[in-house]
Amino acid sequence: MSAADTTTTAKVPPARPAPQPPPAAPQRPGRKRTPGGGATVPWALLAPCLLILALVLGYPLVRLVTLSFQKFGQSQLWGFKPAESVGFDNFTEVLGDSEFWAVTVRTVVFAASCVIFTMVIGMLIALLLQRVSGWVKTLINIALVASWGMPIIVATTVFKWLFDSDYGIFNALLSKLPGVDMIGHNWFASGTEGLAVITLLVVWGAVPFVVITLSAGLTQVPKELEEAARLDGAGAWGVFRYVTLPILKPIIVMLTTLSVIWDMGVFPQVFVMRGGHPEPEFQLLTTYSYDKAFVVNDYAQGSAIALLTVLLLLGVIGVYMRQMLKIGEVE
Repeated sequence: MSAADTTTTAKVPPARPAPQPPPAAPQRPGRKRTPGGGATVPWALLAPCLLILALVLGYPLVRLVTLSFQKFGQSQLWGFKPAESVGFDNFTEVLGDSEFWAVTVRTVVFAASCVIFTMVIGMLIALLLQRVSGWVKTLINIALVASWGMPIIVATTVFKWLFDSDYGIFNALLSKLPGVDMIGHNWFASGTEGLAVITLLVVWGAVPFVVITLSAGLTQVPKELEEAARLDGAGAWGVFRYVTLPILKPIIVMLTTLSVIWDMGVFPQVFVMRGGHPEPEFQLLTTYSYDKAFVVNDYAQGSAIALLTVLLLLGVIGVYMRQMLKIGEVE
């Protein structure tokens, strides 16, 4: 008998039948799916909001751009003369004016001071709220919301009274210090001191929003990471720098950008504090544009200054978007 005769033939198991696909779910009567219908629903829901934005923001912006390239004064406003296109003459005149550059530098310094003080004070108060008891935290939050909800005109009037040269409480309190006599001191006699008071007013109104936002962000910092950092020998500054700050970075970037935009657009605080007629040393880009348009009645140059301010703020927004994209790539 050969080896081939003794070899046992292996039996191959039969192949399993392929599973049947599950039956399609029956569609409800009266509902038909249209191809591409899901993509149009979000736009349909956004359409009312986009329409309102186009009417409220779009038309004024288009009108602003149009006026900045025209010769438009009172004669054109009342219809006695047609508006003439002058190209870039308004921008050339504005950019060639030394007063415009002085106002721009003053605005940038003012906004930077407001943003720095707002962010630093807001961060300190937010960190303090994590260390106090519940009822103290509640009282501080009530005070912050009350100051945040106060109308700007009311707050400006209060600060104007606090720093009044004749009846101001601030001068009276400073005069109680040994060797200090501030009775009758006029804080608005110089632009530096007057803008310092306005900076204090702007910071006072902006700090509550920063504190509330940062306090919400601090609740997302894991306690385990802070404890691990302390076990590794990190002090309070080390924990804040290497644990808390990186987690809060997206919030800080957002708050800083919003603060820059808001503080570059400060208008009522200066306008009301100076009685509707800011002196040259108090002029910011917003009040300077207003004076050109509604005091000098040169609406074209006022529009050109406002458009340059918008372009400057768009640069700030561009930096913000770049930082947020970097943060997204790191995450």
